Amino acid sequence: MTTTVRTVAPTAPARRQGKAASRTRKTVLHVVLAVAGIAMVFPFVWMLLTSFKTLPQLLNDPLSFLPKPFTLQNYVDAWNDAPFAQAYWNSIYIAVLVVIGTLVTAAMAGYGFARIKFRGSRLLFVVFLATQMIPMQVTLIPFYFLMAKLGWVDSHLSLIIPAALANPFAVFLMRQFVLSLPIELEEAALVDGAGRWRIFWSIILPNLRPGLGALAIIVALGTWNNFLLPLVLMNSQENFTVPLLLQSFRGQFGSINYGLVMAASAVATIPMLVAFVIGQRRILNSMAASGLGGR
Repeated sequence: MTTTVRTVAPTAPARRQGKAASRTRKTVLHVVLAVAGIAMVFPFVWMLLTSFKTLPQLLNDPLSFLPKPFTLQNYVDAWNDAPFAQAYWNSIYIAVLVVIGTLVTAAMAGYGFARIKFRGSRLLFVVFLATQMIPMQVTLIPFYFLMAKLGWVDSHLSLIIPAALANPFAVFLMRQFVLSLPIELEEAALVDGAGRWRIFWSIILPNLRPGLGALAIIVALGTWNNFLLPLVLMNSQENFTVPLLLQSFRGQFGSINYGLVMAASAVATIPMLVAFVIGQRRILNSMAASGLGGR
């Protein structure tokens, strides 16, 4: 004896009710996201608008939203009153060198942890990754003493060499990318007589380009915005990076002219904001791809 199970199709009113509920949920979600987006963007918009206001307007009507009149003099004065050109050059070349060094070392270390198995390799990777859980403030004093022993205090070497050689997050990201690549590519190269270096440079590295591009943007943003280490290690103003010079500028003009401070903040912020907007899709895609082969 067989039992026939019948599926009853939903009626037209039930379908309409379900679609209406779905539209309501989407509308509420979009409204919440729009409100959250406005809340996050508003401080930046306020900073930009304030940077175009004159000092009399800031003193007489500090809560006004639009600049009346519109002026660019704050940007001219901010650029001339502080050595922003030198700070820009310092931040740019430090970021470039750190990015290049990090890409090279992280790609090689990530490939080694992903494909070269040896006794204790997994434990070594876990210990190396665990160093990222230690707050920088804990290791700041020993790090300063180490830089002093090397003679790198008030030198950009202290900001470049350690950051380029040891970045646990970068190594982890590259390892995940290597794990997501088909191992058959390497096996075929081994059959053809290729060694580890040839496999890395000819097969692995070209396939890591999406991840390397995203990692370059992440490292550049982090290096550009780094404030604590330059604050502790840099003493001479000619060695200041943009965040450190901006802090010095705020201490000098913060209680006198908010327009100058906002203009200087915009000068320091806009380049990295543009870089993030351009590369955000690559960052998100690379993060999603890096989890495909995790094990």
